[in-house]
Amino acid sequence: MSLLEIGKAIDTIWVLIASALVFFMQAGFAMVETGFTRAKNAGNIIMKNLMDFAVGSLVFWFLGFSIMFGVSKGGLIGEINLFSSGNFEHLGLGISKEAFLIFQTVFCATAATIVSGAMAERTKFISYLIYSFFISAVIYPIVGHWAWGGGWLSSLGFHDFAGSTVVHSVGGWSALIGAWIVGPRMGKYTKDGKTVTIPGHSITLGALGVFILWFGWFGFNPGSTLSGMDADSISHIFVTTNLAAAMAAVTAMVITWVKNGKPDVGITLNGALGGLVAITAGTDIVSAGGAVAIGFLAGFIVVFGAAFIDRVLKVDDPVGAVTVHGLCGAAGTIAVGIFALEGGLLYGGGAMLLLVQAAGVITIAIWTLATTYLLFSGIKATVGLRVNQKEEELGLDMEEHGIDGYADFEIRGVHAHSFS
Repeated sequence: MSLLEIGKAIDTIWVLIASALVFFMQAGFAMVETGFTRAKNAGNIIMKNLMDFAVGSLVFWFLGFSIMFGVSKGGLIGEINLFSSGNFEHLGLGISKEAFLIFQTVFCATAATIVSGAMAERTKFISYLIYSFFISAVIYPIVGHWAWGGGWLSSLGFHDFAGSTVVHSVGGWSALIGAWIVGPRMGKYTKDGKTVTIPGHSITLGALGVFILWFGWFGFNPGSTLSGMDADSISHIFVTTNLAAAMAAVTAMVITWVKNGKPDVGITLNGALGGLVAITAGTDIVSAGGAVAIGFLAGFIVVFGAAFIDRVLKVDDPVGAVTVHGLCGAAGTIAVGIFALEGGLLYGGGAMLLLVQAAGVITIAIWTLATTYLLFSGIKATVGLRVNQKEEELGLDMEEHGIDGYADFEIRGVHAHSFS
């Protein structure tokens, strides 16, 4: 075996290991969403996180991958080759096409599954499957082509290393539109517009999910090097990823401690996730200090962004997905233009990179908001988007799937004769 073949084997194995870590993030999302919502919907959330990956894997292999990475047509869309056929030599990959396909598949699944938590506890299962199909087939792959597949954003120098915007903001903006169109959960807002807290049933599951996601991010970001031979870059990305998450968690904790007199567990957990999302765009080209600064920014956004979404926009997002993925993803991508060691505003690079980053964030937001508005509106007008009042009260586990998520489960304060 030649040195070139050995290098390709090492790179391929590294990408496959990273793919497995990112796949395990599906379990993290499932645990966060389950823990932050009520027990009567636990099975439904598990089912959504399972099936958005299953549906997304099939449709991304069938269509999405070629839209994202096929030969660019005008910088807007890749040449379509069904079933991911073709050799994709124009990408200049140093790994096998199949390894690249599975790595990109698990990224696609991440974008899709973000919406699950924001629309939890009141969305029809069939409607969620339809959404998962279209975001994996078209909405996400087109954005991916613009930034990563040789499209117009990449030609401008837009830098989103592992997907603060391409993956997370696409999921976050989709979540915003979905949660807005489906409407808030019953009892979330009083008649005079005041917010009512609906606590999740297990902070333990939520915390487990955050630890799994933090762990998986060590595949998400370092794996995006696509090379196991680039030891210095991999090590640097591990450090910046971890520091941003740590700083965001500390920041969110301190803010809630000062504001409320006690450190809030749920917001601190989301703070860590916000830091991970924010650093993902520039994790390879910012310093350790820059990562800490980005994490600090993300911590503030998680606390005050969630309050804005909930109390001002009146969008019911049970898990804070819009703030963590949409707002932190956008802010982290723009922050590349400030903190990048080469080209960043603070390092003498001028404003050009900052403007390019902002343009990319705004354009992708407009595309995602518009396409998901059409998608969710179409679903609502056809098969329907929301379960009925009885189903929502009794829980989606029993009404949508015919199971109890927990043995001997009994709904507090709800009696069968209430709907007779």
